[in-house]
Amino acid sequence: MPDISTPSIPETITVHLGPPNSPADNVTLSFPDYIKNVASSEIYPTWPEAAIRANIYAQVTFALNRVYTEWYRSRGYNFDITSSTQYDQAFVYGRNIFNNISNIVNEIFNNYVIRRGTVEPLFTQFCNGTSVTCQGLSQWGTVELANRGYTPYEMLQYYYGSDIDIVRNAAVEPFIGSYPGTPFGIGSSGNEVRTIQVELNRIADNYPAIPKISPANGFYRENTAEAVRVFQGVFGLPQTGIVNKATWYQIKYIYVAVKNLAELTSEGLRPSEVEENFPEQLSNGDYGIFVSYLQYYLNVIAYFNPEIPSGPANGVFGSDTERQVRAFEQFYGLNPDGIVDFATWTTIQEIFNNILNGLPEGYAGNTAALYPGYVLTPGLSNNDVRAFQTYLNVIGRTYRDIPEVPVTGYFGPQTEEAVRVFQELFGLPVSGAVGAPTWDAVSKEYNFIRFGTQRTG
Repeated sequence: MPDISTPSIPETITVHLGPPNSPADNVTLSFPDYIKNVASSEIYPTWPEAAIRANIYAQVTFALNRVYTEWYRSRGYNFDITSSTQYDQAFVYGRNIFNNISNIVNEIFNNYVIRRGTVEPLFTQFCNGTSVTCQGLSQWGTVELANRGYTPYEMLQYYYGSDIDIVRNAAVEPFIGSYPGTPFGIGSSGNEVRTIQVELNRIADNYPAIPKISPANGFYRENTAEAVRVFQGVFGLPQTGIVNKATWYQIKYIYVAVKNLAELTSEGLRPSEVEENFPEQLSNGDYGIFVSYLQYYLNVIAYFNPEIPSGPANGVFGSDTERQVRAFEQFYGLNPDGIVDFATWTTIQEIFNNILNGLPEGYAGNTAALYPGYVLTPGLSNNDVRAFQTYLNVIGRTYRDIPEVPVTGYFGPQTEEAVRVFQELFGLPVSGAVGAPTWDAVSKEYNFIRFGTQRTG
């Protein structure tokens, strides 16, 4: 699957100037300006800088959780967050902003807290710690911790647990809501279909009357329509079997609720629940990261199956890649049109995984192993991460910009930073996660440095 994109920072955020049901105005402003206002309203500029930073991390993450889970929009409101401290965090429209707080926000507004191994911004509950106490961060408590020498990250760990990480330098993008814009039903396919399939399957754990959808593969067939109809019946919607805007956001609302995504005790979103799915089709003339995945898988299959020709690994779907696709489709009983639709892509993945699972232990010897078939992301801990860290460190002895990482098998911030540096040096999308194109590039460079093997593709 392709590299996972972390949740981005919205360019703007819309604030309701009162409790949710009050007839107050909405204001829309840039996300950094919103955080500057909140920080200036919630904490004191005279506090130690470490305490200010810890509080701003919490405020940024709290707001992002509201936006990412569509907490209010899934309930039919036309705003992202309120100014009421009863529900959210303090916001005073038009207030003065403290200079030191403004400068810190400019530096860290696109950094946020996650629970290790999950994706969504953590619900970073906080309170003042004097007149009000809560399960999360104590604002005045951070002052005491700062005076004891705690760093901002150590303070966040103190309040939210040792298993948290900070996502740094997230992209800033417009937020247009998750609803795809038009209703869809039987015959539809794509990422929006897979999204509701995954979410309905999780909801069914709590509401077993809703039938599980198997496979959750992005194709809207009768089993998906039946699950939608039952969901609509359970939650008082017209039982059409079609996902319109009301059904989409009701699914979102219930999904957030059953997973506690807007609670400190969140079950968490695993990468497999939010990773991008393959496009509906790829064909001659396409290019980019998805083509790189396709070429990697096809070339591995070609190595083990002489009926499939080898091809380039350049991210460009040209005549050679089309020839590979046609040969693959012909051999495996698919329509040999040279177009990679969902059925072809699913079969390619299945054959690749069969090859991977059929290899004897230690097959690669001293050379880099094959891509393990899933995306390596921060928070992961296993032998595949350990092997990848070994490859990176060997490469880093030649490319000194790549920082050395401890070979522990844990994908922590140091490994993520080394991955980002490698991706930038080798012209790959800089995500900090390791999908097939990144694994392939690292493998080739490692094998070249260790054994002098030819870099191809």
